[in-house]
Amino acid sequence: MATRNSLQKTLGIGLTLGVTLLWLLGVTASGLVAQHEMDEVFDSALEETAQRILPLAVTDILNRENGNGSQRAPALKDHDEYLTYLVRDAQGNLLLRSHDANPEVFGTTPKEGFSSTPTHRLYGVSAVSNTIFLEVAEPLAHRRESALEAGLALLFPLIVLVPVSLMGVWWIVRLSLRRVVDFQRGIESRGAGDLSPVAEDKLPREFQPIAVAVNRLLDRLHRALESERSFTANSAHELRTPLATALAKVQRLKIRISDDQVKKEVTEIEEALRSLSMLSAKLLELAKAEGGGALSQNQHDLVPILAMIASDFEEQAPGRIVTSMPENEVNSFIDPDAFAILVRNLIENALKHGSPSEPVEISLCEDGRLIVRNDGHTISPEQLKLLRNRFERSNTNTSGSGLGLAIADAIAEGAGMTLYLRSPATGRQDGFEAELVAE
Repeated sequence: MATRNSLQKTLGIGLTLGVTLLWLLGVTASGLVAQHEMDEVFDSALEETAQRILPLAVTDILNRENGNGSQRAPALKDHDEYLTYLVRDAQGNLLLRSHDANPEVFGTTPKEGFSSTPTHRLYGVSAVSNTIFLEVAEPLAHRRESALEAGLALLFPLIVLVPVSLMGVWWIVRLSLRRVVDFQRGIESRGAGDLSPVAEDKLPREFQPIAVAVNRLLDRLHRALESERSFTANSAHELRTPLATALAKVQRLKIRISDDQVKKEVTEIEEALRSLSMLSAKLLELAKAEGGGALSQNQHDLVPILAMIASDFEEQAPGRIVTSMPENEVNSFIDPDAFAILVRNLIENALKHGSPSEPVEISLCEDGRLIVRNDGHTISPEQLKLLRNRFERSNTNTSGSGLGLAIADAIAEGAGMTLYLRSPATGRQDGFEAELVAE
């Protein structure tokens, strides 16, 4: 499954890397320009130094007695020389040099103008009709060191700029996408049954088409669900009426018949109509459960609904219903009608298939868990897995359609809940237990 990246994260990292890359390119370009300018400054310093030293060197050489004198210029104190010079005649004979000058740095014959060796930058100038030549040398290592220091000075702010840019870009992106995040959280926080339109007026222009499309989809879904609910309700009414009419006519006919054989056959027709009426009711409940109407847009308290249904079954089976409900409200987004259908089917299943002499325990917890438990024979794990299927019944002689647990499971799934079926029941050696848990 492909990993979904956060838009904020992608924009934040992308913009930060982009700013950093641009800064590095800027530092590189600035470093190249600075190096070029420094080379010009250093070359100018070489030329200026040569022009200033040359007259002094010529005067010193011409004033020597007998043309002899020291070939090394005296130093007032020890120091490192970045610039060294050498004075020679046209034949390359050494006439004068600075105290740290290395003749091997200079060529065998003097040259005028700028020149370079692998290690030094040279500038030469002549005097006295090209008979005296002065050359000044500067180590290229000195220039590289200066260029490196200048580059580091330009690069140092990047150490501070990267985290500052990251925080700044992240803050700006987060601020810009705040409405989008609110839009996302608004959709996530609403219940699955909330099909009301989402707010789109405060969204950025680029995201408004998404909100419009979502609202159109929600509107179509809302109309489809309402149409299906209306069809289910109308179908239930239209189907129950003719079945009830037919059943009433058969019952009146049964009263008028005196022949025992005919009365027996009419009784069978009556039972068939009753079964058909019950089956149609279950099928309509199943259609409602699978029609997406398991959730409502608002929360409802489940305690009074469960109490009313338990009271109805207590009248039908006195002494067999034992309830345990919290004193506080238990609110849920499950549709009240859907919850009532679910509970009725679970209780009917427990009453039909449980031991007639033992009660059916119904518990509603404060966290929304519903437990319906009954005594009876144990159901095998293989059979237990099949009970959620339509028209699937355990090994029993009791009447039924095999749709009760299928309806309850469909409603639970539509409401985002989980229906657990266990046999034996928790803490018992036998029995059956159905537990509804909100995820």
